[in-house]
Amino acid sequence: MKLATYKDGSRDGQLVVVSRDLGSAHYATGIAHRLQQVLDDWSYLAPQLQDLYDQLNAGKARHAFPFDPQQCMAPLPRAYQWADGSAYINHVELVRKARNSEVPASFYLDPLMYQGGSDDFIGPCDDVVVPSEAMGIDFEAEIAVVTGDVKMGCTPEQALDGIRLVMLANDVSLRNLIPAELAKGFGFFQSKPATAFSPVAVTLDELGDAWDKGRLHLTLQSTWNGRKVGMCDAGPEMTFHFGQLIAHIAKTRNVRAGSIVGSGTVSNKGVADAKGRTDWPKGYSCIAEKRCIETIQDGQPSTEFMQYGDTIRIEMKGKDGQSIFGAIDQAIAAPA
Repeated sequence: MKLATYKDGSRDGQLVVVSRDLGSAHYATGIAHRLQQVLDDWSYLAPQLQDLYDQLNAGKARHAFPFDPQQCMAPLPRAYQWADGSAYINHVELVRKARNSEVPASFYLDPLMYQGGSDDFIGPCDDVVVPSEAMGIDFEAEIAVVTGDVKMGCTPEQALDGIRLVMLANDVSLRNLIPAELAKGFGFFQSKPATAFSPVAVTLDELGDAWDKGRLHLTLQSTWNGRKVGMCDAGPEMTFHFGQLIAHIAKTRNVRAGSIVGSGTVSNKGVADAKGRTDWPKGYSCIAEKRCIETIQDGQPSTEFMQYGDTIRIEMKGKDGQSIFGAIDQAIAAPA
């Protein structure tokens, strides 16, 4: 099934069930008002939502209405936890190579993760408000999962059983703030503003055989200012699958229902041409990676970060060519 949260003036919005083709929706008020309620009591409430979803797809839901992504908050407008990984080691390799440094061996054995702010997510069509263009505004196209309860000390395989929903993310980064923060030895903070998520979150059965052992084998599309810059394969080069990411979090603590775990920037390896020059035909899922590629190829970056008025669209389509999650479609804006 597909679930979304509509704006209603409150912090948590109203839960709606969305049809498979994203054409229509129905308030889930008679079952649950908010998505967190469903995650807290999944085994009881999810089957009821599934029944409503089936009715909606069959055209039998009495109070259905046209689905409008512009009315969406993030599926979980605020969450108990937002932990983002760097599951595509190629992204780390590019960053390190551009700096002429080696990737530590431990990076291939243990995922990199940081804890982001989860009190104020933004909707898929909301503006990304940034105090200054000089901060180095960047998008990051990612996949994210929402969990149920996962016990401390679980195995990666057990962690996979705790995944309830999948969605897309734009993990906005302020690149020019990152070096000073990391130099303090205490991780990201101001350099990671509010994250945006796709209009809908979907259950694993909606993904069919594209979901395989914690990886989503589909193409993630990134379109910057109307130009498609990324067509990255999300599955094969995901070094750490979602079960491994969740188990990493759960090594020393329980993971509770309503936790969101991100994949990090979806990234694919380059391909050498006949002259030995490496190119990246599938593009990029963040500008920082493009700048690393330019540094490797030409000695210095030439692509600038985002400016006010720039737009970013992030979307993933199924094998039938239809959008699965709806699109994150945002503009960069100055504070009012």
